Amino acid sequence: MWEDFKKFAIQGNVLDLAVAVVIGGAFGKIVSSLVDYIIMPLAGVLLGGYSFENLSVTIGDAVIQYGAFIQSVVDFFIISLAIFLLIKLLVRLKLQKEETKTEEEEAEVDPQIELLSEIRDLLKEENKLKGTE
Repeated sequence: MWEDFKKFAIQGNVLDLAVAVVIGGAFGKIVSSLVDYIIMPLAGVLLGGYSFENLSVTIGDAVIQYGAFIQSVVDFFIISLAIFLLIKLLVRLKLQKEETKTEEEEAEVDPQIELLSEIRDLLKEENKLKGTE
C-alpha cells in the first residue's frame, strides 16, 4: 500500500496540482491585497467616503453585516478577472512561442531534402517532356 501511495504522490499530476494550489494561494493574497488596499479605498473615495465593509443591519440581537458580503463578492469578481487576464496572457505567450517555433522549423529546411526535392522536380519535368514527344 505504501508503494502505491508513493507512486500516486510522485506522479506529475499530483505535483503539478500541489504547485498550482500554492501559487494560487499566493496569487489570491496579492489580489486580495490589491482589492483591500487600493481598489476599495478608491471606490470609497468615488462613493464619497462610503465603505462597504461597515454596512450592517441589526434585527433584534443579531447583527447582519451585509457589507462584508458585498466586499467578498467584489473580491471574487476582481480575483476572477485577474486570473482570467493572467491565463489569457499566458495562452497568448504560449501561442506566440509555438508560432515562432513553427516558423523556425519551416525556415530550417535540410539541404539534403531541398536538393532531393529539386532532383524530383527536374525528373518530373523531364518525364513530362518525354511524354509529349
